[in-house]
Amino acid sequence: MASPAAAGPGATLPPGSASRDFYWLRSFIAGGVAGCCAKTTTAPLDRVKILLQAHNHHYKHLGVFSTLCAVPKKEGYLGLYKGNGAMMIRIFPYGAIQFMAFDQYKKVIKKQLGISGHVHRLMAGSMAGITAVICTYPLDMVRVRLAFQVKGEHKYMGIIHAFKMIYTKEGGFSGFYRGLMPTVVGMAPYAGFSFFTFGTLKSIGLAQAPNLLGRPSLDNPDVLVLKTHVNLLCGGIAGAIAQTISYPLDVTRRRMQLGAVLPDSEKCLTMVQTLKYVYQQHGIRRGLYRGLSLNYIRCIPSQAVAFTTYELMKQFLHLN
Repeated sequence: MASPAAAGPGATLPPGSASRDFYWLRSFIAGGVAGCCAKTTTAPLDRVKILLQAHNHHYKHLGVFSTLCAVPKKEGYLGLYKGNGAMMIRIFPYGAIQFMAFDQYKKVIKKQLGISGHVHRLMAGSMAGITAVICTYPLDMVRVRLAFQVKGEHKYMGIIHAFKMIYTKEGGFSGFYRGLMPTVVGMAPYAGFSFFTFGTLKSIGLAQAPNLLGRPSLDNPDVLVLKTHVNLLCGGIAGAIAQTISYPLDVTRRRMQLGAVLPDSEKCLTMVQTLKYVYQQHGIRRGLYRGLSLNYIRCIPSQAVAFTTYELMKQFLHLN
């Protein structure tokens, strides 16, 4: 029977499989594809989340499902995918960097610091998430600005135009990194607990019930991997836990990213200032956690698809 060996670059490849040449490139592609599949699945929910978080005046009186119905009526069904082009341009390198960096950080933490077990997953996940965010933040800024626009009130004509406008009107390159601090602070627990929860559930599942939950990897029979439906379940649980912990910082990030688009932008210049303002004006449930129900519906399948796709891509690209 296959043993639940950890997948990674050090694993022995079976005869006839691809060599370990360009391991980093194949890992990069696997992460990018996983990110794109996950975000495309939940793009309409992500658009609605941005509209609700920032209290867009066309939809601020509506709830999650009411907004999902109202957007197609006002902007057509493609309105649910507004900003998704910029999302795909951002999410491929984001997912690629995050998953690839996680594998590398995990090895470094284990070898250099001597930290292993579940803790190194938490540390590596946090560091990988921060690395991916910093590398792709300008693309996320543009994507949020495009997603916040409503039909008939376009300030930006497309991705390139948005880049030009932000650069010329909002202080050059620094304008692309508005809201970076709450993003980094929020990403550390989000990515950390996401990778930590998934990795822990995976290792416990394969150790306790290998025959029920696992199967041999397609590219290396000596490596045991989770069955697809179990991967989806573990990924969904990881997403729910991580999102609950980091959500108020996500709300803060969105408001800071939108900047001059909002009428109260002068009150949301720093992370602490924005957190206080949202809390004082809207409270906890309707402010700091506004749209959380939508985020569960969006984040749980997104993380489930991301982890499951990455695990499958690792097998197709001979990464085990």
